[in-house]
Amino acid sequence: MAGASTLAERLIARAAGRDVVSAGEIVTCKVDLAMMHDSGGPRRVKPMLDRLGAKPWDPSRVAVVADHYVPATDAESAAIVALTREWARAHDISHFYDSEGICHVVLPERGLIRPGLFIVGGDSHSPTGGAFGAFMVGIGATEMLGVLVKGEIWIKVPRTLLLSWHGRLAAGVTAKDMMLHLCGTLGQTAVNYRAVEFAGEAVAALPMAERMTLCNMTTELGAKAGLIAPDATTLRYLRDVGAPVDEAEIAAWRTDPAADYEMQLSYDAGALSPQVAAPHSPENAGPVGEHAGVAIGRAYIGACTGAKLADLRMAAEILKGRRIAAGTRLVVAPASTRISAQAEAEGTLGALVEAGAVLLPTGCGACAGYGAGLLDEGEVCISSTARNFRGRMGAASAQIYLGSPYTVAAAAVAGHIVDPRELLS
Repeated sequence: MAGASTLAERLIARAAGRDVVSAGEIVTCKVDLAMMHDSGGPRRVKPMLDRLGAKPWDPSRVAVVADHYVPATDAESAAIVALTREWARAHDISHFYDSEGICHVVLPERGLIRPGLFIVGGDSHSPTGGAFGAFMVGIGATEMLGVLVKGEIWIKVPRTLLLSWHGRLAAGVTAKDMMLHLCGTLGQTAVNYRAVEFAGEAVAALPMAERMTLCNMTTELGAKAGLIAPDATTLRYLRDVGAPVDEAEIAAWRTDPAADYEMQLSYDAGALSPQVAAPHSPENAGPVGEHAGVAIGRAYIGACTGAKLADLRMAAEILKGRRIAAGTRLVVAPASTRISAQAEAEGTLGALVEAGAVLLPTGCGACAGYGAGLLDEGEVCISSTARNFRGRMGAASAQIYLGSPYTVAAAAVAGHIVDPRELLS
């Protein structure tokens, strides 16, 4: 219907200063927030800015997070982090978060991602922000240079794919399982340059942490952005973190009823079982039973996708009162220092440690091949991260399986891949 817009189109139209935009149009959008981290941020853009004699157009709209090379494990890493700190100070970046957690988790914790905003991030998992009803996309260093100088970026308006999940997820089944199922059935290229919007009873029932997982892993589908219309759950989260938002703003950002989706797919959440992706791609996903019995030497709970407070609680639900299997190591890297503090205060971290888990500092860590916890030659690991590409977490000969925190914790207890529902009371 003419004039009826999807949520993605409405968000882009606002940023472009237009009433309406149409899929396929190329428009220029004002950027509300630009996010960089230590790996792809100042060390990449500083030389280009210096050559231009330019500086950030608005330091209050720039966020920098040191999360990849922290804590530094060698001189090169220390130099990269030092450069990041120096650049943030030199340009009066007030939103600078040093070793406080992973960028995709830290920004929401600080109330910087809100409905209606147009945000760019120098990381491929930037679509995480769509869980809050913001249009957030990942960009490269050259694109970030243009944003820092001009405060704007052009974008081709994507068509929208609606994924509706009806019913409710069963106990032991999570948003990670939803996304692995989508990776396994849709593949990693079927929705290239589309906006993926999630809806339905099952999505509405998810807490914000789980919604973040959905939008985060739209990157694994090849999507431009992931989106969930904000609602009372969004409002409650934003108020809890002190973000300036009201109910009218929440209600404003949703797809018009007569909007034109490119495609609509429906899924039964109640019929979904825990999923596992085999090496070396998230699209090698299927029901956990297909991999039951595969012996694992390492279980890893970490990353923006799999180490939020809700994720740690899932693992603790399995591990409480149990011990990890002999010959198996469980490594846990909470996604932020705030999450670590909360998990410690409520006893969640204690349950993990008592079961035999080894705690690593917050940060991207082994998920992205940095710092401690990397995999050895031939090691078999099950991980709560978003990707299991060959060599990503260490040795190229390592075998990485993906699963939810429930599934990872259950495998740590059993010493092999097992349906986590067998260990839930």
